[in-house]
Amino acid sequence: MIRGGAFLAISAFLAYVSRKPLRRPHTHGFFRFFVWEALAALFLLNGPHWIEDPFGPRQLVSWTLITVSAALALAGAHALRAYGQAGPQRTDPDLYPFERTSCLVTRGIYRYLRHPLYSSLLFLAWGIFLKRPSLDALVLAAATTLFLGLTARRDEAECRCYFGAAYAVYAARTPGFLPFGP
Repeated sequence: MIRGGAFLAISAFLAYVSRKPLRRPHTHGFFRFFVWEALAALFLLNGPHWIEDPFGPRQLVSWTLITVSAALALAGAHALRAYGQAGPQRTDPDLYPFERTSCLVTRGIYRYLRHPLYSSLLFLAWGIFLKRPSLDALVLAAATTLFLGLTARRDEAECRCYFGAAYAVYAARTPGFLPFGP
């Protein structure tokens, strides 16, 4: 059962930090809000079962997915910081400061994936789902996946607009969410 008070508190926080993109449904941040909402609900639903049968096959797969999620998040954040040259030259009001890259990042993990941070959330969602699979958890993990796809689609449109042909070339040769995938 999802804890209503905790979910409301988390939702209020997420709405606050997403207040600018929520006013602009055509931005990737709009859809990202719903990714976070679904992840919060999924975590609250399956959180009490986090360490049940810690060495069971399902839990081992779950922990593997969560570990991959953390590795992708760290690698993605590091590459953005090291190579993205975030700064005042990019003034998109809907972007968080770390997203305001003025240089197209194609090094580090971005050499292999266009969306390592979104991939990390995808792995996290399915890792949390496996903590205790249920129909409710499946719906939330599927919603996370759907909203991540919509987030990536909008993000790519924004990147094409800002980086132009260089992003189109990068996107044509670099998989989106999974290495060696489409």
